[in-house]
Order: sequence, then C-alpha cells, then structure tokens
Amino acid sequence: MRKTAIIYWSGTGNTEAMAAAILAGAKEVNPDTAYFSVSELSASDAAGYDTLILGCPAMGAEVLEETEFEPFFTELEPRLSGKNVALFGSYGWGDGEWMRSWEERVAASGATLVEAEGLIINEAPDDAGIALCRALGKKAAAL
Repeated sequence: MRKTAIIYWSGTGNTEAMAAAILAGAKEVNPDTAYFSVSELSASDAAGYDTLILGCPAMGAEVLEETEFEPFFTELEPRLSGKNVALFGSYGWGDGEWMRSWEERVAASGATLVEAEGLIINEAPDDAGIALCRALGKKAAAL
C-alpha cells in the first residue's frame, strides 16, 4: 500500500474537524495513514509520502495561512511531481479563490489532483460535510 499522509493547519478548528473526518475515511482503506498538523513535520519528510492530503483554510484575501502553511507548501511544491494530492479547507467568506489558486499550483508542480476541485466547506462541517470529508479520505488513501 502506498504511503498516505494528511497534513493540515487550522486556526479555529474547522479545518482540523475536516482533517479528522478525512482521517477516519482514509483509515478504512489504509490503516497506516499518517496524520500531522503542519508544524509537526518538515516538507522533506512530507515528500516521502506517495499521497498527500493537504488542508488549509482561506485566510485574509483568500490565501493560504502565511506563517506556517504557506512556507511549508512553498518548500514542498517542487517535490510534488508524481504524487497524488488532495486539497481541503474551510472558509468564511469569498468564493474559493484560494482553493483554485492552490489547485493550479499543485497541478503545475506535476502532481495528480485526487479531485479536480478541492473540498471546501463554509465554516464548521455539518453531517453532510463530514460525509464528504470521509469520502475524500477513502478515495485518496485507496490510490
């Protein structure tokens, strides 16, 4: 089985709740799926995984979190070629521009997006959102 990791940053807990639901789904097909807050590993360690499920909410003017996640992703980006990548995050405003920009960066790196569009949920995930998260985890971890 390919190595899968979920790596996320969360400020309010909404993206963390998504990550936990994604982990539950992923573990159904790959019990060895790893789970990290972005501060818990380096980009070089993350690059050792075949499938990366990355989560970050929209911040500011619809950008990735700038103190921890953006520097991590910028370092990881050139190492994504040939990997499967799924994206997720919560938002409270805007129309998902941060996710579209993030998807473009992942595709330009040579990675394969697990889903053409990242999973975005407004504020905290409800039961339907949790189900979507679990399904994303299962799909990504099965690759």
